[in-house]
Amino acid sequence: MKRLPWDNITKPSLLLNKQIAMDNIKSMVEKALRNQVVLRPHFKTHQSVAVGEWFKDFGLDKIAVSSLEMAEYFQKNGWKDITVAFPINLREINLINSLASKCELGVLVSGKGVSEALSKKLAHSVHVWIEIDTGYGRSGISDHALATILDEIKQIEAAELMQFKGLLVHNGQSYKCIGETEILAVHQQSLERLVILRDKIEAEGIKDFEISLGDTPCCSVAEEFGVVDEIRPGNFVFYDLTQVNIGSCEKEDIAVALACPVVAIYPERNEMIVHGGGVHLSKDILKRDGQAASYRAVVLPTQNGWEIVSENAYVKSISQEHGILTLPDEIIAKFSIGDIVGILPVHSCMTADLMRGYHLLSDSTPSIWLPMMKSEAEKG
Repeated sequence: MKRLPWDNITKPSLLLNKQIAMDNIKSMVEKALRNQVVLRPHFKTHQSVAVGEWFKDFGLDKIAVSSLEMAEYFQKNGWKDITVAFPINLREINLINSLASKCELGVLVSGKGVSEALSKKLAHSVHVWIEIDTGYGRSGISDHALATILDEIKQIEAAELMQFKGLLVHNGQSYKCIGETEILAVHQQSLERLVILRDKIEAEGIKDFEISLGDTPCCSVAEEFGVVDEIRPGNFVFYDLTQVNIGSCEKEDIAVALACPVVAIYPERNEMIVHGGGVHLSKDILKRDGQAASYRAVVLPTQNGWEIVSENAYVKSISQEHGILTLPDEIIAKFSIGDIVGILPVHSCMTADLMRGYHLLSDSTPSIWLPMMKSEAEKG
């Protein structure tokens, strides 16, 4: 009997289908080209130098990251234009200065007075983005707070080592959407507010700044970006069940699956226990039939990856190491103790972060290990 790529799995392992990921990257690259916007992919999802190289195959040379530590990891591995899309933490000023001396570093001002405080501590030049809140309500200066925004721009432009790069937006409210109509409504509202804000800033004599927008739902669904100069999606490289639920993609677009050993089978209750729990998948949940549930999709191993099966095959719940799968009779009958089953993650960013690396699927065995930032740090 021909071996499957999963046959050498002994413990929970995150499998990565390169072809799906490359198709996802290619689709977003083509969208950016059609709209004449810069694609600055957010690398917080994969956190892997090896996966990052796949983006270079499409000519991309600018990235966003979620921490200075991540910026340092990718800078050491050849990336020279990096935006840290997280509010500045002044306690890390030494690392900010170190990175700014080695690459084109973009930093994020997300509140009043941050620019002035940063200007007093810089030793090297940085590009500064002002984070604008167009409705998400997490961080950033409200697009209605024109006076505060103008004050920050003036502080930036007055500082010798700071260059005002532009306005940066994350439409996180799109993650509460269901379906393309709701996603596009969020996107359009954000664009309209950005147009008004841009015009007001330009009326004050401030020109030549960019607008950067980043969230996977809007970047995946929208076909027009208006005043936007740059897009920063991240999750799109792998996608996940949250994005399927929102309407950003299909299950077939998900590029990662957690391979889990089967440790117990209870056909009388249509349940199976796997080694794969919260420490592997995170405890992010989706709703199933209106009820809170773990609801991760079950997939079956195939020669080239995995097969998506019935909606009635799902993860009922998880604890630290256990996963309880609910399966219909015809699927549970396919398994024996010691077999491997796959689970599509609710949140691929969190799952990847927990697993610290990937087994790259090939035609024979997932023998190619792609480490992530955390596993590389552990080696050091």
